[in-house]
Amino acid sequence: MAPLSLSPAKTLTQNPHALREAPERNLEVAIGRAVRELRKRQRMTGSDLSAQTGISIGMLSKIENGVISPSLGTLQALANALRVPLVQLFAGFAEPRGAMHVKAGQGVEIERQGTRAGHQYHLLGHIGSNNSGVVVEPYLIVLSAESDRFPTFQHEGIEMLYMLDGIVGYRHGEQVYRLEPGDTLLFDADAPHGPVDLISLPARYLSVITYPQSR
Repeated sequence: MAPLSLSPAKTLTQNPHALREAPERNLEVAIGRAVRELRKRQRMTGSDLSAQTGISIGMLSKIENGVISPSLGTLQALANALRVPLVQLFAGFAEPRGAMHVKAGQGVEIERQGTRAGHQYHLLGHIGSNNSGVVVEPYLIVLSAESDRFPTFQHEGIEMLYMLDGIVGYRHGEQVYRLEPGDTLLFDADAPHGPVDLISLPARYLSVITYPQSR
């Protein structure tokens, strides 16, 4: 099948270079800033917010200045009075973000469910649950002359292949794509897929699988 060429007509909306406001690393300070900014945005005085929440003006001042850690009940009262979801009070906090660096040749060789003989899967990194709701599994896959010829897989999510070495005929659904070094194949992984024609070996390609986190 002829390779698909991408059209520049449709502009992607996400700006990969956009930066958010620098987050606060102290939770109490982040909450205090959020409370103060939301109160001022709604043109409320400290007395107004105190009257609506039953929290003393002195306590409100300490919360807004980040010098105390308010209870969950206090935070809920503030969120209700400010008419925002409770989680918005935590929006400015710099929670830890995961990262994993895997040196060349140090990917963990594993067996995925359905792995066939001669198919080496080297996991290149893994991060557990995060706020995106998405799991990403990056693999380096190596096929040799001893590899089974007709494995097919089927699982949830989206998968992307990037061919590094060798040439394979890769099936997705009813189509077979000839993948050569530098080629990319992006597909819905819920259709049967896998290398069905090992044309030039050894073959190496990157496989990046994304799927929703378990609920």
